[in-house]
Amino acid sequence: MRILVTGGAGRLGGRLVEVLSDQHQVTGIDIADIDITDFAAIRAFILDNNPDVVLHPAAWTDVDGCAREPKKAITINGLGTQNVAVASAEANAAMLYISTNEVFQGQLHRPYLEYDTPAPLNSYGYSKLVGERALVSINPRHYIVRTAWVFAHGGRNFIQAILGAAEAGKNLRVVTDEVANPTYNNDLADAIGQLIETERYGVYHFTNAGACSRYTFARYALDQAGYGDVPVQPISSSEWQRASIPPPYAAMTNLAGPLVGITLRPWQEAVDAFLDAEGLKSGQ
Repeated sequence: MRILVTGGAGRLGGRLVEVLSDQHQVTGIDIADIDITDFAAIRAFILDNNPDVVLHPAAWTDVDGCAREPKKAITINGLGTQNVAVASAEANAAMLYISTNEVFQGQLHRPYLEYDTPAPLNSYGYSKLVGERALVSINPRHYIVRTAWVFAHGGRNFIQAILGAAEAGKNLRVVTDEVANPTYNNDLADAIGQLIETERYGVYHFTNAGACSRYTFARYALDQAGYGDVPVQPISSSEWQRASIPPPYAAMTNLAGPLVGITLRPWQEAVDAFLDAEGLKSGQ
């Protein structure tokens, strides 16, 4: 299979290039190569490469930045995705788009299913929803994969930030009223690789199983990394000022994935695997 991956220098895009290259002909591109907001350039590149499937994790994921510059967010995440969708459809290629739990309002008080109605609270979620709708309207051979709270090797993420603060002796304050699904980048990439083999197009929620608050997420990572004696002050989101407004309860359920044989392990096991691979697991 010929696969083109946008955002190939990013953590998810890079992992996809790595794991899929063993069995497929994979080309990764990033903004240093082609800007997805340049329609002529991305169209020409996709048509020249003639992929069977385009994986599109490229995005502006700075949630607070999106809140400050909403038009830029829509240009990149919405209209940039539209450009890729038009070009992939013209090339007769399927397309997979990475979206987010932040397309949901977070007021349902139960995990969101794949076809619950999106109603984003913030500019980032809105821009990703614009991308979803563009893809659905343009390319019928599409996968939409929503994920949440991704942690990956090779860069700073929530776990590394918490452990770094603990190591530095900083006071830790973490919100208790923001709930979602921690997701290991490696598990997400593996699930995407399985999905494109099925050709079962549609919407999927790929997160590690289970949900928790930011506070519980932080506490678990600290305990597993040997910082069980480090205190964490639970606070409300109103005490943590930021530009963006996150959905308070945006946990998702992977209902569709198991129907095509794709499940992800519990988030606690995924955190353990991440810490183990980083050499941060207590007792190592």
